Amino acid sequence: MTERHIEQKLCTKVKAMGGIAIKINSLSMTGLPDRLVLLPEEKALFVELKAPGKKMRPIQVKRKGQLEALGFLVYCIDDVKQINKILKEVMLK
Repeated sequence: MTERHIEQKLCTKVKAMGGIAIKINSLSMTGLPDRLVLLPEEKALFVELKAPGKKMRPIQVKRKGQLEALGFLVYCIDDVKQINKILKEVMLK
């Protein structure tokens, strides 16, 4: 399974929930998560996608910490099985 496959599954699930998963492409700041996910009921989260077993780079860990310090939810997904669990968890918050 590839990172791209996991990303496609995430986007499909988010769309089915009535949300959008915006691809983040920043030229001015490295290490930002791959997607900004906006869900119904004013729910938002950042998602870093990885191939199974791969870990975030140090700059990505730093950005995750910065975003979390601002109060944002940030997740790293490396398995399609995590998608439903994470989205359900966010919707219950």
